Amino acid sequence: MITNGFTYVAVLLFMAAVLVSLEKSAKGALAKFFKFIPAVVLCYLISMLLCTFKVWDLAATKPAYSNLKNNLTYAMVFAMLLRCDIRKIIKLGPRMLIGFFSASITIMIGFVIAFVIMKGFIGSDAWMGLGALCGSWLGGSGNMVAVQSALNISEADMGYALVIDSIDYSLWVVFLLWAINLAPKFNKWTKADTTELDAVSSRLADDAKANTKQISFQSLILLIGISFLVSAVGSNIGTWLNKTLPFLDKATWTILFITVLGLCGAVSPLGKTAGSSEVSNLLLYSVICLLASRASLTELTDAPAWIITGFIILAIHGVLMLLICKLLKIDLFTGAVASLANIGGTASAPVLAGSYSGSLVPVGILMALMGYVIGTPFGILTANIMRIFA
Repeated sequence: MITNGFTYVAVLLFMAAVLVSLEKSAKGALAKFFKFIPAVVLCYLISMLLCTFKVWDLAATKPAYSNLKNNLTYAMVFAMLLRCDIRKIIKLGPRMLIGFFSASITIMIGFVIAFVIMKGFIGSDAWMGLGALCGSWLGGSGNMVAVQSALNISEADMGYALVIDSIDYSLWVVFLLWAINLAPKFNKWTKADTTELDAVSSRLADDAKANTKQISFQSLILLIGISFLVSAVGSNIGTWLNKTLPFLDKATWTILFITVLGLCGAVSPLGKTAGSSEVSNLLLYSVICLLASRASLTELTDAPAWIITGFIILAIHGVLMLLICKLLKIDLFTGAVASLANIGGTASAPVLAGSYSGSLVPVGILMALMGYVIGTPFGILTANIMRIFA
């Protein structure tokens, strides 16, 4: 049993490194396996398995976990947001923005209704785990971690959230990819006009080609240094804001403050620094492994009820999106990518967008990046709404 904090962290990072390397070099059947179960999910599951089999002593390694989790989370949120240039997102046009926020709102409604229906089976405290999952399904894994940090959600509840995130989400991706074949009939049914969509896609593709900067040692150490400094300063600012304006706790103030700094950094020269995606992913994998390392699979006895809850959320979201697309004459591409940009984030939205047309990949990326902005605050909001009905 591992009792040394550094050894505990080293094992987690090495495991993540092995899984990411396997995913990047995978071919044939292994590549298909990673397509359905990506490395980030395996990191969580294997960390939970190691915790279940007591590979490390939870009490002895707790100081290392406590000192790293929140600080790395804050640094990750900042680095993640550096890719989100608000000026480019505006270019998506009103229809894209309407589609995206329609998906966001219907997902939030789905969470609240599903919680009310299922709280007798998953527990009245399930609003916390569902709140973290809502952060993920509005933005990405980083938002889930941020909401978990802000609401002080237990690792066990995070385990339930991951179960829904991996199983229900995977089936939703498969369904949306299958629905591509229905695009002509769907667009005819909604009477959607795709002329504006094609024009926006062309402009975004040109913008993406213009950024040709290479990742360097200088860019990586700059991003890591600034992200860590923002994390340290943000934590102190969060404490001060909590004392001055106590209606929000320290963690929530810290996350909101760092979100503002990240958005400001994205429209500055720092936002054009190559490597922000790599740095944020490095921090994300580190935090995911840390979180899962405190969750034992023996605590997941109620997983089936949680999986059903996830399907209820997706069913409500899907039906409401169909009605909105019909009412506002939104095409299938916009509706489907808006849905997956929220639920799947940058990992899957570009894949779905590219399945329609290669030139539309930038639209999927930018819609997913927009989810990073709203994921944390909207996830916290949804969690607090669910708490009212607990």
